[in-house]
Amino acid sequence: MPADYNGRWEMVKNENFEDVMKALDIDFATRKIAVHLTQTKVIIQNGNKFETKTLSTFRNYEVNFTVGEEFEENTKGLDNRVVKTLVTWDGDKLVCVQKGEKANRGWKHWIEGDLLHQEITCEDKVCHQVFKKKE
Repeated sequence: MPADYNGRWEMVKNENFEDVMKALDIDFATRKIAVHLTQTKVIIQNGNKFETKTLSTFRNYEVNFTVGEEFEENTKGLDNRVVKTLVTWDGDKLVCVQKGEKANRGWKHWIEGDLLHQEITCEDKVCHQVFKKKE
């Protein structure tokens, strides 16, 4: 059984987020607001099925997926693009590849103790976020 991602996770670290947002062509005003937000991730996992919500006081984003099944994702509220998204397991890591206008776009999640790590990539930019489990 892969890792258990269920829970509510509160952001404790957010490195290089603005550079990734720039690579995604997110406008200046949105970047300046978003870089100062503390996000909360709510993940409901049932085997390979995931319901995920990223919550903040500025904007919320929800994406549901089944590991191993490609789907069309509308990134409305982020960079407003449509991408082909595929999430797979790499051991206990979740690895997401998003195919679209931007090269090397995607993310990885992994758990170490009570911390959820997220690495977001776009082109040559990488953001590392860390969330602490709250429930």
